[in-house]
Amino acid sequence: MNTAPNVFTPAKLGPVTLRNRIIKAATFEASTPDALVTDDLITYHRLPAAGGIGMTTVAYCAVSPGGRTDGWQLWMRPEAVPGLRRLTDAIHAEGAAISAQIGHAGPVANSRTNKAKAYAPVRFFNPLSMRFAKKATAADIDDITAAHANAARLAIESGFDAVEIHLGHNYLASAFLSPLINRRTDEFGGSLENRAKVARGLVRAVRDAVGDRIAVTAKLNMSDGVRGGISLDESLQTASWLEEDGGLDAIELTAGSSLLNPLYLFRGDAPVKEFAGAFKPPLSWGIRMTGKKFLREYPYREAYLMDQAKQFRAELKMPLILLGGITNRDTMDLAMAEGFDFVAMGRALLAEPDLINRIKDDGAVRSACTHCNKCMATIYSHTHCVVTGSPG
Repeated sequence: MNTAPNVFTPAKLGPVTLRNRIIKAATFEASTPDALVTDDLITYHRLPAAGGIGMTTVAYCAVSPGGRTDGWQLWMRPEAVPGLRRLTDAIHAEGAAISAQIGHAGPVANSRTNKAKAYAPVRFFNPLSMRFAKKATAADIDDITAAHANAARLAIESGFDAVEIHLGHNYLASAFLSPLINRRTDEFGGSLENRAKVARGLVRAVRDAVGDRIAVTAKLNMSDGVRGGISLDESLQTASWLEEDGGLDAIELTAGSSLLNPLYLFRGDAPVKEFAGAFKPPLSWGIRMTGKKFLREYPYREAYLMDQAKQFRAELKMPLILLGGITNRDTMDLAMAEGFDFVAMGRALLAEPDLINRIKDDGAVRSACTHCNKCMATIYSHTHCVVTGSPG
């Protein structure tokens, strides 16, 4: 009988060896006001690296100006490389690896602050930007695919150990996968095989660009938590195709729609008042009035995505990263016992960047994160934990 690996033992992720199986998940930092690396961004990632994680994930490295969710986010271009190199050097000095989350926000992109067109499978209204996203043509899709390959090459130049391709949360690739959003009738719409072409094409382009020089992972929605959206069965098929295509070293399993149901991923309290406070009127008024509909509450429990993720583990042979409600040693051990290769953590590391070293020293340590989700509203100003104040 196979014994489950110790979460604190080194593990291979493609060509990279991580010192343990714990990954800091991509969480917006709000630390790139000029779309370039700042000391603030370096501190944000250096603290959990010093705190014992195996790898940190930089969110979000858009592949183009119009692929950002907001105009102050970083996008991958030659001018960004010197700063990114400072960032990767700082993380490596702490003994951790570093991944760049690359992607295109599609209908989630804020075309107003980006001062660039947003793209979607069909013409689509974004209530946060109060703008329409343009229906992407085949040529637009080709351009965005090439931009992913270019972003991956720049990640290598910048010293990253891995890239995570964003195929989740109704960003561009995920919006194409969604039968609710993608109402096209051409080669990119209709059947799941057609709707999956963008996601599979992005992965293929990135893998062709990087070869085996760095690890390539993807963030994939298991379900959107929205009626008519991506279902578990369809996502399982997409994941099977991605495995067959051979472009990925691991999949990080996620859920929820940034556009329609964000708390399906986060679970816990719905911070409507704080979320409204992050915006100016009239949007803030709208959030206060309809916030409970948009920020639907789901009770928090440890490993809350485990039941869905186990269905992927049963179907796939490739490495899988379990995300969602992993805050203590017991849950990490459970993930390993269920056959997951890595665990990814977000809010708990925001609250306590040194949590991993403390858990390693004492398996009884419990996270200070209360799952209040008030950190969600800070992603528009300076991402931090409102309970502990971390990371400063």
